[in-house]
Amino acid sequence: MAQISVNNLTFCYEGSFDTVFENVSFAIDTNWKLGFIGRNGKGKTTFLRLLQKQYLYTGSIDTTVKFDYFPYLVTERQQQLPAADFMEELKTGCEAWRVICELSELGENAEILYRPYHTLSYGERTKILLAVLFSGENEFLLIDEPTNHLDYDAREKVKLYLAAKKGFILVSHDRDLLDECVDHVLVLNRQTIEVQNGNFSSWWENKQRNDKFAIAENEKHQKEIKKLKEAAQRSLSWADKNENTKIGFDPTKEHDRSISARAYIGAKTKKMQSRVKQMNHRLEREIEEKEGLLQDLEHVADLKLTKLVHHKHTLVHVKDYSLSYADAKKLVLDKVSFTLNQGDRIALCGKNGSGKSTLLSKLIQMTGISDADMSYSEEGICETASGLIVSYIPQDTSYLKGGIKAFCEQNSLEKSLFCSVLRQLDFEREQFAKDMGQYSEGQKKKVLLAASLLTPAHLYIWDEPLNYIDVFSRMQIEKLILEYEPTMLFVEHDIRFCDKIATKVVNL
Repeated sequence: MAQISVNNLTFCYEGSFDTVFENVSFAIDTNWKLGFIGRNGKGKTTFLRLLQKQYLYTGSIDTTVKFDYFPYLVTERQQQLPAADFMEELKTGCEAWRVICELSELGENAEILYRPYHTLSYGERTKILLAVLFSGENEFLLIDEPTNHLDYDAREKVKLYLAAKKGFILVSHDRDLLDECVDHVLVLNRQTIEVQNGNFSSWWENKQRNDKFAIAENEKHQKEIKKLKEAAQRSLSWADKNENTKIGFDPTKEHDRSISARAYIGAKTKKMQSRVKQMNHRLEREIEEKEGLLQDLEHVADLKLTKLVHHKHTLVHVKDYSLSYADAKKLVLDKVSFTLNQGDRIALCGKNGSGKSTLLSKLIQMTGISDADMSYSEEGICETASGLIVSYIPQDTSYLKGGIKAFCEQNSLEKSLFCSVLRQLDFEREQFAKDMGQYSEGQKKKVLLAASLLTPAHLYIWDEPLNYIDVFSRMQIEKLILEYEPTMLFVEHDIRFCDKIATKVVNL
């Protein structure tokens, strides 16, 4: 077991005016199964790259271990080849027999190593890359969101696999995965960084308790500060009033007073002023103690959406519907049947490649959102209500480029409202000046979420909306949906989200 010691780490991207890390210090053990938690854009992936010495920084990161990073970059040339032909290009010294052993632990057959990489499902690709990652020795592994785009079965296998390993940092926003796979957490709070024993749930319970304590302490300090200010003001007023009586007096009204009383009044005033000074010192101490109490408090704003009411009760009707692409022999959808009524929130579930995104693409094409030419043959019934207005979140974010203003104009959104929703989703104001192509994947997804929430609709069709979205925003979106109860058809592999949100489940 070794240690990774971070001391006074400071880092800022070249040309950027916001610092990612400033004088950060902490230590972790390389024997831990460490979950890495934090808001989108806080610097989780950046920190993993700093460990690999990809960027210049000030401060120090001291360790004797080697690092390896998931996911590996697979080039277009490599994607045309079987993984067995380019594994060693990904990891120097990688041996096939070790990879095959790791694949068996992931419940996967070795034959996927000998099929062209581009023909494999997301789950199969992830398992190959994880098997390559864990095929080495004496390395501390950096695993960046391994379950994005994976179906339920693949996630379960990856979860069980990682739970049996140790010596890694796992960046993930999947609460279920973090609970099962980690024994420590590294948390990027708003202003501080903390390392804590336990999993996500134990950390979240501690955070809620600490936040309640901080709020109570803050209220106590606020009351004390108010009292001290009032007392100091009264004493100052008395001192000023008393000081004004030192010189000049009316002998007919104050017949018992003499010139010598002036020294007495001066001493009394001085005593009062000293008391005011002491109160001000106490006031400063109270304010100093109050500062920092709420620095890591997560202010999760309540989101809103405008759902429209359609004149028909049934919005989507699908019965014995089958679909296949023109150049494919296998059916993508085979006799799918379900009815989506107003108020329903249907989760489409199934393995990768079972046709979930294809079905959503078909529906949005029918409602006029997409004019993409889908060349396919179909049988059965797939109908949508006439005049149906849909708000859609696609799975892909790679097309997001350019500025916020141009995006709002293109999508008929009011810029000020759009930026307001992004702020509620924890966007920093500095991000509004950037090109969206520079955003993290989570920030890009929040752009699509904000656009969808600002689009009044009868039906919300979301295709994996939570990929890369941080834990706090996931809970924020859960609360929104449960409060407004929009009609939804969505694909999402976050088990806890589906359990809370879905009123029906359709298995493909």
